[in-house]
Amino acid sequence: MPKDLLRSLPSIERLLTRPLALTLTAELGRERVRDLLRDITDDIRASAGREQFSQDGDPEPGLISQIEQELELRAARATRPSLRRVINATGVVIHTNLGRSPLAAAAIEAIAEVASHYSNLEYDLESGGRGRRESHCQELLARVAGAQAAVVANNNAAAVMLVLNTLAGGGEVIVSRGELIEIGGSFRIPDVMEKSGARLVEVGTTNRTRIQDYERAITERTRLILRVHPSNYRIIGFTERPTVDEIAALSKRAGILSYEDLGSGCLVDLAPYGVSDEPVVSASLKAGISVVSFSGDKMLGGPQAGIIAGSLEIVERVRRNPLMRALRVDKLTYAALEATLRLYDRGVAEKQIPVLSAIAATREDLAERARRFCSRLEATVSGAFDIQVEDGESVIGGGSAPDVRLSTALISLRHDSLSPSALDEKLRGEAIPIVTRTERDRILLDLRTVAEEEEEIILNALAEIVTSAQPTPMSAASSEG
Repeated sequence: MPKDLLRSLPSIERLLTRPLALTLTAELGRERVRDLLRDITDDIRASAGREQFSQDGDPEPGLISQIEQELELRAARATRPSLRRVINATGVVIHTNLGRSPLAAAAIEAIAEVASHYSNLEYDLESGGRGRRESHCQELLARVAGAQAAVVANNNAAAVMLVLNTLAGGGEVIVSRGELIEIGGSFRIPDVMEKSGARLVEVGTTNRTRIQDYERAITERTRLILRVHPSNYRIIGFTERPTVDEIAALSKRAGILSYEDLGSGCLVDLAPYGVSDEPVVSASLKAGISVVSFSGDKMLGGPQAGIIAGSLEIVERVRRNPLMRALRVDKLTYAALEATLRLYDRGVAEKQIPVLSAIAATREDLAERARRFCSRLEATVSGAFDIQVEDGESVIGGGSAPDVRLSTALISLRHDSLSPSALDEKLRGEAIPIVTRTERDRILLDLRTVAEEEEEIILNALAEIVTSAQPTPMSAASSEG
């Protein structure tokens, strides 16, 4: 910015009377627009060496235009919500950084209904008196989980804390060294056990633990035998680990409760789709495990929640724990969870829950979608991209099934003048950001995690990027000169 233009820098008050500022004032308020203009003009002065200039002359039209362009950009950022919708084109089905599991349409409708009206959250419609929020969807949840009873906390970490504190506070909990896991956000089983008031008793080794190791560790202080599903890692090679049946049998012989932290929370068997190592909740309970806990927003495909399921006596003890009030969920979670569970109860979960539909999608179906997408893109931006459909792999993500790879068809894009990192940045900068993969000098789109109605948004975004990347006649002429 040349310094002589700053001598014509208009005053803030004068800028506030212009049409753009008046329009933005109606939306943001006069003080907010004034602050934005002050920041912009301060930045202009700073870029010119922080010198003071007179503002008495006529403002330079080009300078005003630049100020107003910057004002539009900053006003747009000021009104943009921090938490925003994005399109997940990475092929990571349960993407923790992108909000994990998208909800089914039925769950979204349930949230809207409950959120926009009063509800019977803690009101008994039959008696007309006070009700318990924990009663909502508990029978449905117990049924689909194969349990006598169930209760809901605000996430699985809370569920683990509640179970350990309720059943083993002040006592000992036996757990294999190979199951002392850490998951995202530095959530470590030993740390949670310490905070719960339970004392950790480690048995076995990292790679091999036998049922006899648990049996020898039992004392009069033992309150619980804990089994933790290694959701986000696998130990391979020379390994050994007691089965669920062995843990349940030992629990019964010793008269000690058993607890399995299942992590992701599969309510249906996903082995037909290539996910064979994620335990089904009902199978653990059927084997005789006293109580289990799992997430609501991973493989289950519902809202963030931690679900505790087991015998009526155990669940009632957890429900009476004073911590339950601090870790309980709100009406929106109950609404979304109940609607999601009803899809399982009706046998339509794999068709109507987005996460399960994405896992169930075949490579052939995805390849057909990819070919159609590429044909439309080529017709829209002919020659602008090197477009290919190639074989690839999707992953489950979210700390679930780390060794599972799902065959997929990837859309590969290369642009002549835009590097992959520049193209990726532009896609992330869209009104609805598009998150992709960048590998081997190209952008990859995996439609496994893209809803069909989102394909149009991606096509339009790529077309706009191509248009903006083309040199204007004036710039082309100057580059030739």
